[in-house]
Amino acid sequence: MAAVNARSPLYLQLREVVRERIETGEYAPGCPIPSESSLAKTYGVNRLTVRSALDALVEEGMIKRVQGKGAFVVGTRVERDLDNLTGFHQAIEGSSASPGVRILEKSRRKAGSVYAKHLGIDRDDDIFFIKRLDTVDGMPISVEYIYIPSEFVPNLLDVDLDVFTLYDVYGFYDTVPVRAYQTLDVVHLEPRIARALDVGSCKDALMFTCLSYREDGRAMEFMRSFNRCDTCFFTVRNGIR
Repeated sequence: MAAVNARSPLYLQLREVVRERIETGEYAPGCPIPSESSLAKTYGVNRLTVRSALDALVEEGMIKRVQGKGAFVVGTRVERDLDNLTGFHQAIEGSSASPGVRILEKSRRKAGSVYAKHLGIDRDDDIFFIKRLDTVDGMPISVEYIYIPSEFVPNLLDVDLDVFTLYDVYGFYDTVPVRAYQTLDVVHLEPRIARALDVGSCKDALMFTCLSYREDGRAMEFMRSFNRCDTCFFTVRNGIR
């Protein structure tokens, strides 16, 4: 194990080893690092030494601990303008309601002709697909389908999206969206979406679509969500949400 200097405490030596793994990308942003027991076994130290090393990195903001899940690389974060391209959690932030997100599916697939056209890429390019259920106080509110070119967030499949939001992940890769084209329609719910939202199959819903762009003009996310009419409404202010 590389040392800070010959007289450095073991926990400082281990801290620098883990830091190097993070800075070189071996431990990628948003992804978990090995467990305390694994690190202790790998480097021949006790778990107290490992815990002290990780505590130091937590204090520096390089990693975060999540109860029952372990430690995760935080990466570089960027400030978001919450008046523009607001995410689900931020949309109800400040209210007495409690937001929740459940990931129903996360996979890598080929773009195909439809999403290649939306995202301005080739049909054989890889994209990530995320399906998630948004809730408020435990009640299903909306089902979201999200498509992202894999080149922008290459480690997304390894990121625990119960720990980090998509906007956290975008910040890790310095690829945050800066503008979007958005539409809102009333549609008849498909039975499978109605079941997910816990409403009758004859219900209508608000379908919201959003195509987000990076600073360089490239499309980086296509999102379509189906929202319960009895619990959701949208406010437009100067053309932004």
